[in-house]
Amino acid sequence: MLAAVAMEVQMKVSDILRIKGDSVHTVLSWNTIGEAATRLSGPPAIGALVVSDDGFRERVAGIISERDIVRRFATEGAGLTRLTVADVMTRAVVTCSPDDSIAEVMVLMNRWRHRHLPVVQNGKLCGMVSIGDVVKQRLAEMSTETGVLRDIYIASH
Repeated sequence: MLAAVAMEVQMKVSDILRIKGDSVHTVLSWNTIGEAATRLSGPPAIGALVVSDDGFRERVAGIISERDIVRRFATEGAGLTRLTVADVMTRAVVTCSPDDSIAEVMVLMNRWRHRHLPVVQNGKLCGMVSIGDVVKQRLAEMSTETGVLRDIYIASH
């Protein structure tokens, strides 16, 4: 019975998107790193941009994060701002689906050391989740599970 209760409260990426929205900040691969850095610093201040050149912000060509820029700055110095996003972006993008559980996304983020995952459904970009979004939702999930287990315990005694 407890396993059935736990399955009912398992939250998914779609739950995060329903709360935070499906807005995704994107950049073109031919934009300069200076332009990307300006977009990252906001408003709103964000940690990563999806690289999408299709004009519809649907196809994921790459991702560029603050970390990518800082790491490349170590070798390029001030000249980095003149490079293009394509020169610095991560091309092998790890993505998730709206149907993935929060636990599955946490495993992906931990395994690949990514703080941001584009959400893709049927080959199209439909959102972005960050480690902060996932932790916040997981805490809410754990709170719900705790309440359910407490109620079951109280009802059985």
